[in-house]
Amino acid sequence: MRIADNRTLWRIARNPELAVGEAYLDGGFVIERGSLYDFLALATRNGRNVKRNRRSDMMHRNPRKASRKHVAHHYDLSGDLYRLFLDADRQYSCAYFQRPDMTIEEAQAAKKRHIAAKLLLEPGQRVLDIGSGWGGLALSLAEDHGVDVTGVTLSTEQVAQSRERAAKRGLSGRVRFALEDYRDTKGKFDRIVSVGMFEHVGPAQYDTFFDTIAVRLAPDGVALLHTIGNYRGPSGNNPWIEKYIFPGGIVPSLSQIAAAAERAGLYITDVETLRLHYAETLKTWRERFAAHREEARAIYDERFCRMWEFYLAGAEAGFREGDLVVFQVQLAKSRTAAPLTRDYIWIAENVLSPHKVAAE
Repeated sequence: MRIADNRTLWRIARNPELAVGEAYLDGGFVIERGSLYDFLALATRNGRNVKRNRRSDMMHRNPRKASRKHVAHHYDLSGDLYRLFLDADRQYSCAYFQRPDMTIEEAQAAKKRHIAAKLLLEPGQRVLDIGSGWGGLALSLAEDHGVDVTGVTLSTEQVAQSRERAAKRGLSGRVRFALEDYRDTKGKFDRIVSVGMFEHVGPAQYDTFFDTIAVRLAPDGVALLHTIGNYRGPSGNNPWIEKYIFPGGIVPSLSQIAAAAERAGLYITDVETLRLHYAETLKTWRERFAAHREEARAIYDERFCRMWEFYLAGAEAGFREGDLVVFQVQLAKSRTAAPLTRDYIWIAENVLSPHKVAAE
């Protein structure tokens, strides 16, 4: 790689986690041989030996007004952008690769089956989807399991498209989407699920999040939290990611999740760590974005494309070489809400799997 001038060199020396990305956007940091991912993977691997300062929880309070602003920064981008690299269902979270040869479409469908199995769904149940994205999970749960779903999101783009999708599939009577903060949601639910949203909550709101689940969950209910996590313990966010991609976001540790769930009086009935699944997901997204780069450039500009390339490559490196994983944490208010063994997960997934049907 080549650093264009001394000013850029000193900026990187003072604050590499922020300045390398900014220099790449501005053309002051150029990859001469190899790829951007090669460099970021190497840097991430070496960076694991560097002791980082832990930033204060106070920096991530995320009150209602700030939360909506932070969500709009990332999720209210042009819908045409996300079509370039996501699957048709617009699953913008870690896929589940049951087999290494799965396409991203197959792996995202498997992710939804995996989550549904852990939720122990029965027809007629009321389900709350916190951070419902573009509605794909909520729609699948309603179609495949006959449940009634309420999805809440702070993204105006997502709620509009989710409602449109529900109407086209004739599900508006059983799947509703609201532009609403989860802290303002009312009612009781048999099941609660949250996928890829907890990263935006912030440590100062962890107790509020789990208290809300405890209040909204039925006495015999089951909840599932699917979130990016740091397996080495609490840490601060990457400053470049915070500035350019996910303002107000921070990756939790399992110890932080467990402590807050305990304080809310919830049982942790199951925990699973998905290790390299998100690395494979991001690799596919990165390759698809590269294949459609000129279309993205037409929507925004060259600097935006470089920012998105740096984000996807850096995120993949974080999951493949760094401290990032995905946690799936099953929660309940009763110790008998879930079966005593995990066999039910495998059985439910195989009942729903198209490969199982084809084999039979």
